[in-house]
Amino acid sequence: ARIVVTKCGKGGPKPLTEGGGTRYTYDNRCEQRRSDPKGGAPSFLKRKGRQTMGVYSKEDIIRIVREEEIEFVRLQFTDIFGMLKNVAITASQIEKAVSNQCMFDGSSIEGFVRIDESDQYLYPDLKSFRIFPWRPSHGKVARLICDVYNTDGTPFVGDPRYVLKRVIQKANDMGYDRFNVGPEAEFFLFKTDEEGKPTTQTNDEAGYFDLGPLDHGEGTRREICMALEQMGFEIEASHHEVAQGQHEIDFKYADALRTADNIMTFKLAVKTLAQKNGLHATFMPKPIFGINGSGMHTNMSLFQGGKNAFYDPDDPKGLSKEAYSFIAGLLAHVKGMAAVTNPLVNSYKRLVPGYEAPCYLAWSASNRSALIRIPAARGQSTRVELRSPDPSCNPYLAVAACLAAGLDGIQRGLTPPPEVTDNIFAMTPATRKRRGIEALPGSLEEALRALEADQLILDTLGEHVAANYLTGKWREWDEYRTRVSSWEREKYIINY
Repeated sequence: ARIVVTKCGKGGPKPLTEGGGTRYTYDNRCEQRRSDPKGGAPSFLKRKGRQTMGVYSKEDIIRIVREEEIEFVRLQFTDIFGMLKNVAITASQIEKAVSNQCMFDGSSIEGFVRIDESDQYLYPDLKSFRIFPWRPSHGKVARLICDVYNTDGTPFVGDPRYVLKRVIQKANDMGYDRFNVGPEAEFFLFKTDEEGKPTTQTNDEAGYFDLGPLDHGEGTRREICMALEQMGFEIEASHHEVAQGQHEIDFKYADALRTADNIMTFKLAVKTLAQKNGLHATFMPKPIFGINGSGMHTNMSLFQGGKNAFYDPDDPKGLSKEAYSFIAGLLAHVKGMAAVTNPLVNSYKRLVPGYEAPCYLAWSASNRSALIRIPAARGQSTRVELRSPDPSCNPYLAVAACLAAGLDGIQRGLTPPPEVTDNIFAMTPATRKRRGIEALPGSLEEALRALEADQLILDTLGEHVAANYLTGKWREWDEYRTRVSSWEREKYIINY
């Protein structure tokens, strides 16, 4: 197998590891033109400054780190509350890292392990190797997304990535070979004060789809898109959202695990590049009262034998029995998984009528007031869109919960209620009650109680994650419940 390279700089293309498979090169100055497809996927390729997905070997990464003069590699993982963590190593330790020999103190991570069993290992996913494009050309920094393992070589049950892998395996066991997920994550850009702390000032008068000069965040949004594309993302759309200072960047769907990885990378890129421009980016669901909050509409589709399992050309709506059962499964468990898809006290300030966020349990092929929408595309693009999740969630746990709920609907042969085509927000409470349209939890407290009552979602998270997640979230709710807010002082301190 061979690769034809054009536009190479001095020294020409550099060969990668010897052995079977296609030989590829890694060189900033080279452009790929053609390769023999029989040899498999590329080990690593950077084309016109863009890093592309591929299958890496340990030797490839070691050589790239040396040839690209990378000084630090961040071994990244995510805690159960969706916070990105990392252990930074110098380039001299890369061989140890890719050989799964890097340890860390798991007892220092909330929800992981006790102090008497603290040692844990980081096993890098070699496909996730990327160079951060926002770091200087000298002293480059790369990253590897890692799985967390115990000292006996078994996967750590508290690793959110492992939680998602378990549910993906269940889908595989049911005969589905792929679960595609496409998120639409929104965020706000705020100005910072003299000390660099975030304010709630946007310096932005733009609205939905507006552009400069009204959209002052356009430059930062463009930089984010360019950086993500350099890291292998395919950016499908970028635009200003409804609220002042609110933005959305949509990247192409991928399989569930890669999408969850991409969401974590996306959040990091957005926050990092906003900070470089003197702004603060936040994925807080509802940072300002009286305007729209930030959601993360999640598009999902199951594939079986390479074909979209949600599509049926003979159905009036083009939906298969599996699609209807998947929708029914989501509706059956959406309350129980709300504490995962909408994990903050603040999440429930977004899920109120009047700001385009879904509040009620219903589905529709077109109605945007419904919780679940079926976008118009059919065939291989048939998908189910869940509109309640927000971008503060842990994407590994949220995607795992969605998949588990949908699979449960398929396994049990559930049927969804009739489609709701009317504007649900305009209905009276009596009308909604008569039509059997229930509401999402109205607070984190309600969501936590619903989670405790939903055995499927608890089993999906696993005993370790569920127990630690509930403990942490009940603590968060209790702190909020007992804290005196500025609203209370403004409302009561004079009158009483």
